[in-house]
Amino acid sequence: MQDLDFPGGKIPLTSQMKFISEASDKRLPCYRVLHDDGSLISNTIHDQLEEEEAVNMYSAMVTLKTMDTFLYEAQRQGRISFYMTTFGEEAINIASAAALSPNDFVLPQYREAGVLLWRGFTVQECTNQCFGNKDDKGKGRQMPVHYGSNKHNVITISSPLATQISQAAGVAYSLKMDKTGACAVAYTGEGATSEGDFHAGLNFAAVMEAPVIFICRNNGWAISTPVHEQFRSDGIVAKGLGYGIRSIRVDGNDVIAVYNAVRAARNMAISEERPILVEAMTYRVGHHSTSDDSTKYRPTNEIEYWKTARSPIAIFRKYIQRNGWWSDDQESQLYRDVKKQVLEAIKTAEGMEKPALTELFSDVYEQMPPNLHEQERSIRDAISKYPKDYPTTDFHV
Repeated sequence: MQDLDFPGGKIPLTSQMKFISEASDKRLPCYRVLHDDGSLISNTIHDQLEEEEAVNMYSAMVTLKTMDTFLYEAQRQGRISFYMTTFGEEAINIASAAALSPNDFVLPQYREAGVLLWRGFTVQECTNQCFGNKDDKGKGRQMPVHYGSNKHNVITISSPLATQISQAAGVAYSLKMDKTGACAVAYTGEGATSEGDFHAGLNFAAVMEAPVIFICRNNGWAISTPVHEQFRSDGIVAKGLGYGIRSIRVDGNDVIAVYNAVRAARNMAISEERPILVEAMTYRVGHHSTSDDSTKYRPTNEIEYWKTARSPIAIFRKYIQRNGWWSDDQESQLYRDVKKQVLEAIKTAEGMEKPALTELFSDVYEQMPPNLHEQERSIRDAISKYPKDYPTTDFHV
């Protein structure tokens, strides 16, 4: 039989009625470079990291983990209202960030603080945001961990899931039209792929041939929902095929594998003007957030296994030690320095004034409308009437 030219292209014909299988028994492979003991897997295709970059990446991972540890405890002590950690996902944060250009636009979900740290957003700036003080770039208007930085090309995090995915497709198309030689990068968890914006964003990016990398952290849990209750497909990487998007699955706990996969994805996205989907397989070691207790829905021995045996920080430390780039003395010094840095940042952020009251009403309209003037007057009256409930020593009225 001849091919028939339908709208969209020619399609081969068959006289056999055959349904496409819903799924293959054989799962798609996962790209990996390092064994868990830090040794290289033989015959792997990868670019070697230089000593300075490898050590910087390891230091950034330790910094991220330490910052998470103390800010999580600060929330438990009632000093900040909310927090989300990246425990177990440090490699995805730092390795992907290292593979990108500072000119690439990043649209994070809410577990990508390490990407900002790698780009130069400081621990102090992170803590300022979490405490919502006057030096917070978001002027105290966002929940903690909802970072953003115009200087570092990181779009401010939004609480609703998956909004950044369709936005990233649009950002990437704009970068393509302006011939910037840069791409957009959208991070998401596997739970957000159940949102409509995920599918709309991928389809838009594919049709418009937008240079965007979709990085999905498949960490096994969408809050308390395990992956087998989220979808029947072979994870997330299989979804790329349905939208005509080149895709790869990578071990998200392997720094070198993530670095190489994202670096290759970036080159293809820009040079070939196409979207790329990266599924990074990992495990969420921490609770979903400070509002969650994950021991209620998953066994503690499972958490402990991923926390120790498959820790991306431990694996990468073994790798740099094998290369003679790291010592126990350097390890001890790093942890002392980072702990001091984080604790000083928290102390500074906590002792700083809150943003001025006027910041509640600015940055929306060029000229504030009457209804907002009325709201400002109303809250000032409330502050004057109930001074004990609104201690003005904490902020400028």
